[in-house]
Amino acid sequence: MTLMELREVWGNAPLIAAAVGVLIQDEQGRVLLQRRGDDGLWGEPGGALEPGEAFLTGARRELHEETGLDCPNLTLLPLPEGLQDGPELFHRYPNGHEIYIIGMRAHGTLPAAALEQAAPDDSGETLELRWFPLDALPDLSNNANRASLNVLRTRAGLPPLPLAPTPPAPPVGNFLMELRRVIGPRPWFAPGSNVLVTDDQGRLLLLRHGHTRLWTLPGGSLEPGETFAGTAARELFEETGLHAAHLDPLHMFAGPEYRFTYPNGHVVDFVSVLYRAHGVTGTLTPQEGEVLDVGWFSPDDLPGEEELSGELIRANLRWWRTHGDTPDQ
Repeated sequence: MTLMELREVWGNAPLIAAAVGVLIQDEQGRVLLQRRGDDGLWGEPGGALEPGEAFLTGARRELHEETGLDCPNLTLLPLPEGLQDGPELFHRYPNGHEIYIIGMRAHGTLPAAALEQAAPDDSGETLELRWFPLDALPDLSNNANRASLNVLRTRAGLPPLPLAPTPPAPPVGNFLMELRRVIGPRPWFAPGSNVLVTDDQGRLLLLRHGHTRLWTLPGGSLEPGETFAGTAARELFEETGLHAAHLDPLHMFAGPEYRFTYPNGHVVDFVSVLYRAHGVTGTLTPQEGEVLDVGWFSPDDLPGEEELSGELIRANLRWWRTHGDTPDQ
């Protein structure tokens, strides 16, 4: 199911769109922007991921579709500057569709002359392509573009562009459950966060989930307008009663290997940021009905892989054993 197919049954109401923005700079530091076909304004190439797609794969696909160009050194920006999230990334398209953009940013370089070989596809998404100096940007389409270009402006020592006002984020509910009533069990993105909490002996907190009866980390799904860090803090408290004074983003996990099928048949493609909790306070209080058991595990006595709740959690724990508290660089 594509985003446009979902719109046929969901209507204009806000959706969470897992998307990637592509920032390409030339040898002068100028950024490549496209004039968009929907509103005639400018923004970086990019767009929504396809189900099961990794961010870098999506970045390469979107760049080629919207410009006809390929960038050999395209990579995802490190966390946190690579993250897209938050209520300010609300956007209402000219056709009335509303989204909250979440995801990642990719960055690469191409020579200015590469633009001579540009050949956007015939979808009408790209009206024009041009290099722009970071201190002389055109009218930008939305806050996602402004926030992405602010990453480059900050790197260049320039002040950030102001973001346009956006409506308040809706109250936290159960967005994924509401979406399931419309799409059924079909695969769809489940953005969210998981949290590493360790005790003074270096042991990791794991929870046995009430639905799967498998071991997992504190964490859960992101709500419209919520940041990944906000999700991490909220889910940590809901599931354990604990608070973290600070949460460090370590790594984004997304791609076909993180597809998961729940016991009820619902299929999700996880788009998940792993956080490390610092300054944890409170009394460990497992969430009734949601958490069957809790345990503290050293790196050498973690549950077996078959006892863990899917490849995402297995990958999270491999990251912990290999990298500890070191974030992506």
